Amino acid sequence: MASIPASPNPVSPPQIPTGELYTLTYSDGVSGWPSFYSYHPDYMVGMNNYFYTFSGGNLYRHNTNQARNNFYGEQYNCKITTVINESPLESKLFETVSLESDSPWNVSMDTDMSNTAFINNTWFEFKEGAYYAAIKNTAQSPSTLNDFDFRSVNGIGNTTGFTMTNPRVFTFSVPIDSIISIGDYLYYLNQYNNSPALAGVITAKDATTITVDSTINGATNPTTNTPLMMALKNSIAESHGILGHYALMTLENIGPARAELFAIESILMKSYP
Repeated sequence: MASIPASPNPVSPPQIPTGELYTLTYSDGVSGWPSFYSYHPDYMVGMNNYFYTFSGGNLYRHNTNQARNNFYGEQYNCKITTVINESPLESKLFETVSLESDSPWNVSMDTDMSNTAFINNTWFEFKEGAYYAAIKNTAQSPSTLNDFDFRSVNGIGNTTGFTMTNPRVFTFSVPIDSIISIGDYLYYLNQYNNSPALAGVITAKDATTITVDSTINGATNPTTNTPLMMALKNSIAESHGILGHYALMTLENIGPARAELFAIESILMKSYP
């Protein structure tokens, strides 16, 4: 019996998508795919000017009540992602966000220089028909060792002693400068690697003592009885924006209520190194 040669182009098995599922919608008006939806029905059909889907053996008719983003009994949030890319070759400082909307949204921002910011919808102020909020750098708090060349670092001096229990109290023989504030991060010089280490966040101070909460993430015990101390300003509180060539912005509206968003603006300025 003669053998039959194998097909030179065998049919590949179907590719099964992995990861989170979405429903992608097509719009005749823009001849494109404008939106993703978090729900994923078993079957969908349009009939008599209504949109129907099946899920778990149940039939649903869409767009027939006032609740937004509620599908199959689960509430989702509405998200819009856009980019601010004015003068793309220049490094810029993004300082504020303005929303022409009937309500404020949560805003997350990322730049190509690894700067991030988050603005809660309660932080916006309504002025002249729009919602305004300042952009604060939330990338590092407390800051990493790479930030100790910043002007937000203030030396204090050697402590004369400290308590071993929390809240930890550091005592100094010299007056503590008024630039040191509650909310700053207190660091000490680690004698073993000759680099700064976090002691805690400052919760109280007077003329010669500083009290810190040493239970925050990353805080450690000083390695000597009289280490050299310094304070670093809170990077969020002292931030004046985020740096980048462009900013990727994601806006999120919480809950089922109807919301309209007309325009997004940001005040930015060129950064001069």
